[in-house]
Formats: sequence, structure tokens, C-alpha cells
Amino acid sequence: MKNRIVLVLSLAVLFVPKAQAQVPGPLQLVQTIPLPGLKDGDFDHFQVDLPGKRLFLCAEDNSAVEVIDLNTNKVIHKITGPKAPHSMAYDTESKKLFVVDDGGPNQVEIFDGTTYRQVGAIPMGAHADASIFDAANHLYYVGNGGKAQKEDFLNISVVDTKSGTKVGDIKIDADRVEAMAIEKSGTRMFVNLYNKGAVAVIDRAKRTVIATWSIAQEGRNNGSMAFDEADHRLFVHAREPGKVVVLDTETGKVVTTMVSGGMVDDAVFDPKLRRLYVTGVPFINVFEKSDEGDRYDLLGQVPTGFHSITAFLIPEMNRYYLAVNHHGTTDAVVQVYRVVP
Repeated sequence: MKNRIVLVLSLAVLFVPKAQAQVPGPLQLVQTIPLPGLKDGDFDHFQVDLPGKRLFLCAEDNSAVEVIDLNTNKVIHKITGPKAPHSMAYDTESKKLFVVDDGGPNQVEIFDGTTYRQVGAIPMGAHADASIFDAANHLYYVGNGGKAQKEDFLNISVVDTKSGTKVGDIKIDADRVEAMAIEKSGTRMFVNLYNKGAVAVIDRAKRTVIATWSIAQEGRNNGSMAFDEADHRLFVHAREPGKVVVLDTETGKVVTTMVSGGMVDDAVFDPKLRRLYVTGVPFINVFEKSDEGDRYDLLGQVPTGFHSITAFLIPEMNRYYLAVNHHGTTDAVVQVYRVVP
């Protein structure tokens, strides 16, 4: 067991925004990036172009994608084509940005990564929202259809990011999907079935559902997901009652749970530090894997702002980014945190 004191820190002790004062913890605020010109409204998800040192942020309610230079930590462009952008993929080979947008026609919009001009669009079913990118195979998986389309099933549409075309659909017996995770060492993909309190297991090669794992005994409305592939552990956040459910991906069984609050929209696992970051209101909860079996210690709690539930970890840069909404007289910003080993 590591010789570490598990910290559960209060808002007043851990973070004083005006002074940027912090005691030692898992995340240290190092910079704030202004996002000028935004009104009140939610963000959705980030995406990164690591070779190009750019960070993209879906300003969903502002009908824009913010482009941030990671060298200068400044906004360098605002893509204003999407109406309600939710999630994205960036293909570093084709140099194209794919944006899932359900603000007008439900579609995936394709933007040139150099000029930011829209160069194409791929039609989707209703409520196109959650997605995940298999960069190794240049395949982008987008959830759409279901209840919003008055159907008792939905599709995970498969987009080839080299050709910019849809190459297939994976049918799921559900009415809404949220976060997804991809197995790099195999062909499986895990998909949160929000209204069913379950996880669908998909064979990406066969493009079919091969199993469904229920978490209903522990919680429902499962939105965020993270994956520790090396230890075969899948982290599923259930908004009701507000906890992380940990599944064994070899058996599909629940092995443990952690309390983490209800309003959560992003989760990520860092395999190097064996930490799970669960972003929500009022805290980013940071858990660390113990050496003692399936135990995850609460390492720290970092306070967030009003509905600030969108975040992104770039382990290669040792940085964690949190989007803070414009609200009242509070300007929209991205807070940049250094990950403290």
C-alpha cells in the first residue's frame, strides 16, 4: 500500500479562486484561459489534436467550437458552423475535425483542420450526441436515433474518417446512449444505455451487441464512463443515486462502488498514475487505485463552478482542463490544472 494520506478537502481549504491558493492536492490550478464572446449556456465535450497542439471545445449552447492553442493557452479560432455541437473526433492523418451536431439537421459535420471550413456533412438520426473515436482504425462511432426518433432501438453509426463517409450501423435495443469506451487490445466497445441502467458490449468487428451488463441494482441514468484496460475495470457513473459503479470487464460483474455526486458529465482514467477523475458539481472527485484489491481511495476534491461538468485530461502534457460556463457576471473560461503526482 502506498504511504499516502487520503485527502477529503473542503471548498474553502482546497481552492480560493481569487488568490488561486491551494494546498497540496492531485490538481493545481496554473492558468485560466478566457473564452470571450460567450453567453450563458452549457459546454459539452473536448477533443485534442496532440500533434498540432490544439484543444477543441464544444460550446453547445453558443453554437460554436472553441479552438485553443496549447502552446500559448489562448483561443485562436471559433468555428461557428455547428448549431448544437456535442462531441468530436480529430483525425490527425486526414487533418479533419468531425463534429456531432443535433441543432438543426442531425449530422456529423466535417471541417478542414487547417482552414476550419466545413467540407462535408454526414446525415444522422435524431439526437446525435455521444460518440467515440477509434483513431487506430480511423473509425468514428456516433449514437443516434432511439426515443427521440420515436423508435424502440437506436444506432451506433460508423463513420470512416479517411473517406468521410458512413460505412455502417450497429443496432441496439435501447432508446438513449451516453458515454462509450473502446478496448484497444481487442474488438470490444462498451456503451452506456442511459435509461436501462446497463452497459452494452459490442463486437466492433462483427458490428453487433454480444452482451448486456446491468448496473440497475446499484444505480440508473448512467452517463459518464472511463476504462482501465490493463486491470479490466470499467467505471460507470450512475447519476441516480450519484456514484461510480466499477465493473469487471472479464465477467461483467460489479466489483465495487464509490460515492461521487449526481451532476457528472465527464470521467477519465489515467493508467500511469492509476487515477480516476470524475468531473461534476460541486467537485472534481479524484480517486486513486489502491494496491489492496478493488479499492479506490478518494485522493482529493477540487471545487467546480456553476454547471462546470466538462473536462479533459491530456496525460502527455500532464494537464487537466475544466470548462467553466458563462453565468450571470461570471465570464466563460477554461481552467488549466497541472496534475500533481
